[in-house]
Amino acid sequence: MSVSPSASPAVSSSRSSYGSSAASVPTQADLFDFVRRTAADTELIASLPLDPEGRTWVRLDGPGGSEAWLIGWPPGTGTGWHDHADSVGAFLTASGELKENSLAARLPTDGWKTLELTEGVDRERRLSSGQGRAFGRHHVHEVLNESPDRHAISVHAYYPPLPQIRRYSRSGSILRLEQVERPEDWQ
Repeated sequence: MSVSPSASPAVSSSRSSYGSSAASVPTQADLFDFVRRTAADTELIASLPLDPEGRTWVRLDGPGGSEAWLIGWPPGTGTGWHDHADSVGAFLTASGELKENSLAARLPTDGWKTLELTEGVDRERRLSSGQGRAFGRHHVHEVLNESPDRHAISVHAYYPPLPQIRRYSRSGSILRLEQVERPEDWQ
């Protein structure tokens, strides 16, 4: 099966509404506004304990029932290829620089183990301090701190709270589904 490029989901330009009603569902724009404001909280960012060997994280209260995280990235660490299933999300680099590799393609959501990606689906973003992005459902990406000597810190938010994460391996144009993780696996 081949997967061709598609347009990236747009970030809603509507005004933030998660504070106006308990029933409001946060949009990608709301989540991006939250990560931007949270990353500007220098006291919070400085409070994250950093480990020289592995990523560290602290769960935050996100808007409208969203799941949010403050994450520390030691030099040379990354997530591997994954998606956040049915959740929309946003993340922003609070300090340092992160690289995001992503696929500008709609993947089938279920019923496959191996896909052959077509040319032109790869995207790369370098996100320095203060830069980030929002993304739609089933967004496949990997996030990396390629610095040889500097930690990075980022803020992430997802809605609905992550129902699962699908992990992938990639070899050239071949993408393979390797594992499906659920919240109970993260305890």
